[in-house]
Amino acid sequence: MLKIGYKASAEQFGPRDLVEYAVLAEEVGLDSVWISDHFQPWRHEGGHAPQALPWLAAVGERTSRVLLGTSVLTPTFRYNPAVLAQAFATLGSLYPGRIALGVGSGEALNEHILGTYWPEAPERINRMFEAIDIIKALFRSGIEGKDVKYRGDFFQLESTRLWTMAEQAPEILVATAGPITARRTGEHADGIITVGAPLEKISGLFERFAVGARKAGRDPETMPKVLQLHLSWAQSDEEALANAMTEWPNGGMKFPKADIRSPHDFAQMAKLVRPEDFAGRLVISADPDIHRREIQRYADLGFDRIYLHNVGRNQREWIEVFGREVLPKIVR
Repeated sequence: MLKIGYKASAEQFGPRDLVEYAVLAEEVGLDSVWISDHFQPWRHEGGHAPQALPWLAAVGERTSRVLLGTSVLTPTFRYNPAVLAQAFATLGSLYPGRIALGVGSGEALNEHILGTYWPEAPERINRMFEAIDIIKALFRSGIEGKDVKYRGDFFQLESTRLWTMAEQAPEILVATAGPITARRTGEHADGIITVGAPLEKISGLFERFAVGARKAGRDPETMPKVLQLHLSWAQSDEEALANAMTEWPNGGMKFPKADIRSPHDFAQMAKLVRPEDFAGRLVISADPDIHRREIQRYADLGFDRIYLHNVGRNQREWIEVFGREVLPKIVR
C-alpha cells in the first residue's frame, strides 16, 4: 500500500511552525512526516536550521499515527553513530513502530562546520556504511541484551549495549542517487531513499538495490522504496514559479552540491538560476491534478512511500489543498 507523506523543510521554517504543519499533515490524511537535519540552511536570508532530534519528539507528542523520520541525517561527522543509535532507540521506545532513521553521506554545508577534514565522496560513503553497521549492532544489542564492540576504519566502539530499546528497531534507510551506493544500501540497510529523476535511472537504482538485498539474503520486494519529491504549488502558475525561484533555487542548480560550505555561496549561485533550469527537475503548477499525475508516475514505478516537499512558504494552504484534491485521487 502506497503511503504519502509530508517533508518538513527545516531549512525554510522554524521548529514551532513545522510542528503545526506536521500536525495538520496527519489531520488531512498524510501517512508520514520527514524532517531534514541541517546545521545551516541553503539560503542565508530567511533560512532556518532547527535540529531534527528534539523536533521529532515534539511531533511525536502531538501526533498519534504518522511515521516520523529524518530525510536525511548524516551519522558520521557532527554525530557519532553510537549516540545516534541511543537517540533513535529512545525515540523508538517513545513512539513504537513510528520512527525511521534516514541517513546520507553528508554535505559540507552542515558537516564541515566542525572544521575537520572534508573527505571525497567515496570516503564519506564508506564512513556512512560503517556508521550504519554500528547503529544496527547497537539496536540488536538493545533487543538481545548482549554487549557488542566494534573496530573499523573510521569508528570504534568499546564493549557496551543499549539499555533502552523498543521491541522493534527503527528502520534505517539510505539516501542515494548512484548505482554502487544503491547496491550497498540493499546489502546493509532496511530501505532506499531517492529523489525524483528519469524513470529509467530510478529503475536502474532499484535493480542494484535488489542485487545487494539478495546478497544479504533478503527479499527486496519487502524492503521500503522511498521517494522525496520536490514540487511548487500555488494559486497561480506565476506564483508557483516565483516560489521556486525565491525559496528553492537550488532545485534548478544542475551540479553536485555536497562540497559547498556556505549559505552565502548558495545565494550567489542562485542568481544564475533561470526558470528553464527547473524543467524535468521540479513540477511547477497551480493545477493539483498535474502534481497528482507526477506522484502517480512514481507510484506506478514501484515506490511504496512518497513524501512531498512544497517549496513555497504557503505550507498550510498547500497541505489542505493536497489533502482534499490530490490524496483521494491517487491510485494505491
